[in-house]
Amino acid sequence: MQNFQFHSPTEFVFGKGTENEAGFYVKKHGGSKVLLHYGGGSAVRSGLLSRVKASLENAGIACIELGGVQPNPRDTLVYKGITLCREEQVDFILAVGGGSVIDSAKAIAMGVPYDGDFWDFYSGKSPEAALPVATVLTIAAAGSEGSGDSVITKEDGGLKRGAGSDLIRPKFSIMNPELTCTLPPYQTACGATDIMAHVFERYFTNTTEVEITDRLCEAVLLTMIKETPRVIADPANYEARANIMWAGTVAHTNIVGVGREQDWNSHGIEHELSALYDCAHGAGLAVIMPAWMEFVYKHNPLRFAQAAVRVWGCQMDFEQPENTAREGIARFRRFLRSIGMPLTFDELGAKVEDIPALVEKFGIGDGRTGGFVKLSAEDIAAIYRIAAAPTLL
Repeated sequence: MQNFQFHSPTEFVFGKGTENEAGFYVKKHGGSKVLLHYGGGSAVRSGLLSRVKASLENAGIACIELGGVQPNPRDTLVYKGITLCREEQVDFILAVGGGSVIDSAKAIAMGVPYDGDFWDFYSGKSPEAALPVATVLTIAAAGSEGSGDSVITKEDGGLKRGAGSDLIRPKFSIMNPELTCTLPPYQTACGATDIMAHVFERYFTNTTEVEITDRLCEAVLLTMIKETPRVIADPANYEARANIMWAGTVAHTNIVGVGREQDWNSHGIEHELSALYDCAHGAGLAVIMPAWMEFVYKHNPLRFAQAAVRVWGCQMDFEQPENTAREGIARFRRFLRSIGMPLTFDELGAKVEDIPALVEKFGIGDGRTGGFVKLSAEDIAAIYRIAAAPTLL
């Protein structure tokens, strides 16, 4: 196990009706004038936004609103939010929504006190200051409610890039599983896939002797395998929703990833798909992550075989662990299919002829990227080709 530092300062407020406490927690964490940031009309139609605003009002906290966050959140709305916060002298940002809303809120938070272009933080620069951010979570997926990460799409050029800093870890996150019960099955499944991908990005590692985090990763994956079909069949199942919501947070606070090398190539490769085709991030991961596995498993067949046995219930072939590894990847794809996820380029709406452009936009040139296996541009193209025509089904 590698040396590590772990810092997770977010206060998690979990359970039924907790959105009605938003004002109390904003005040507790020093907010006096809030930007209420949200997505489409569902937060309005459901009455959630009204409940949050009433809570803020009861706590004596002023607020202004900025809706309109889209999936794969855009830089154009971030610029608008930065200007609005400066003009209104906002000192706290409350994101009401899922990962896209939270990521947009984090970008605004970094941009308000910064003299330059906020996109600098999505091009490698580290922020020195940010407005405090908090969340009222409505989708279990991205883990943004507990992470210091944010992903934004730049509309000019269709670039999708990430930024990270402890400065944008939420001060608190309100997590009421009831708020996820009205999600359509497809959106629920996309979120579940994203959660599992966050774990697998950490699980496939070259670091040895990491049994505790291996077992934590496996616990989250087994939870998702059990609970996701339950909520697909019964969307109002509160207990299953609760387990999935907390699994999403555990998956991405990095508690399951400390002390070990991580990969993150699947996320980077998928980002180019969702930037170009505007597909759901989880759906893109359902296509890309198994393709990545199919390309790299020979690097360490025993690690993939371990996942196959511990997570997918395969029998270990000690003479040829590659067979077990391959069966585990196939079972992952079958699970994704069973919850309604796409598995191929065609199903996602992606085109094989766009692969060269996808690789170019990935932007590594003659370099290599990743942790578990260092990939070249040629390797990334090969993974896209596998995603177009997977064999381990």
